[in-house]
Amino acid sequence: MKKSIFFIRLTPLLLSVVLCGCKKQHHTPQQQAVPRMDVVEVTRENVYQRMTFTSRLSANSEVVIQPRVSGYLLAKHYEKGRPVRKGQLLYEIDPSQLNLNVLSDQASLEAARVSLLEAEKNYERAIPLAELAAISQSALDQYRASFASAQAQVRMAEAALRNSQINLQYSKIYAPISGIIGETAASVGDYVGAGTQFSTLSTISDTEKVTAEISLPMATYYAIRNVEFGAEPTYDNDTLLSDIRLILDDGVVYPYAGKYSYTEKDVGSQSGAIVLVVEFPNPDGTLKAGQYASVSANVGSRAGALLVPQQAVSQVQNVNSVWVVKPDSTLEYRPVVLGDTFGTMWIIRQGVNAGERVLVSGQMKARNGAKIEPVMSGVAL
Repeated sequence: MKKSIFFIRLTPLLLSVVLCGCKKQHHTPQQQAVPRMDVVEVTRENVYQRMTFTSRLSANSEVVIQPRVSGYLLAKHYEKGRPVRKGQLLYEIDPSQLNLNVLSDQASLEAARVSLLEAEKNYERAIPLAELAAISQSALDQYRASFASAQAQVRMAEAALRNSQINLQYSKIYAPISGIIGETAASVGDYVGAGTQFSTLSTISDTEKVTAEISLPMATYYAIRNVEFGAEPTYDNDTLLSDIRLILDDGVVYPYAGKYSYTEKDVGSQSGAIVLVVEFPNPDGTLKAGQYASVSANVGSRAGALLVPQQAVSQVQNVNSVWVVKPDSTLEYRPVVLGDTFGTMWIIRQGVNAGERVLVSGQMKARNGAKIEPVMSGVAL
């Protein structure tokens, strides 16, 4: 039997349909790429607790200027509210009466010395007479007593003269310290001194250093002393504060760091807080006594705080959270409880553990259970 062979001629359009069908049959879908995301490791470090206090600055010390002698105020040699230097002449009191006292005491001393010379010669003449029994022993004792009395009178006259000379020096009043001097109520010509209405002339405030008070609640103080330092409360709190800084009203940080000075002996009766006094150098006179400022300082230390970069924490509707990268490189959404900030880091009180990894970028694209390729970030910790 003869077999017939048939040939089918395909048109170009039909051929393209056949070829496309063949290609579709051999097509393999491409797998979606795993995203690369930056991560950091949660670290545990000893960090300080930073606290800020509002305080009023005070002069390091104040000296009240009181005249030691009485008299009419002759002159004032300063400008009120201006700086004065230690040893600078401030006031002059009329020395007329004081000069007369010096002259009178000088005359009294001369008279006492003459009397002493006479008593000494009488006693020296009486000694050989008593040895010859020309005078009685009681008479010799009287000469001896007169001589001793004359010596005492000279010493008293010398002391009186010295006192009047010192009082004369007090007619000029010099600044005992450097600082800012206040106003004087007394005018030139007023009678000043103890027992008068001008018993105090002015006050000098030492502003080369200024002090500020830090009120620390007793509960916080006890916790720091007992827990962190393992010590009972004490009045030696030098190790309690560090990196003490002053922030002025305009927000500028004062360039000179402060240091702990002392602790007030009493706890505040109203606040119930312990008062720590810190001092700041004031070489340029920038700081003024009475001005308000904020004092920022590290108080104690917080051992073993968990730290993550601030950009790793999402804050939405009062909920704080991070994306944790699990060991299998999948993501897990986790709420956290935040503490204070430490530089560019958040302190995490609850929610993560040391050694875990968290996302620091791409949080908006993160999904629970999603697989990623974690890349350790160069974020500075």
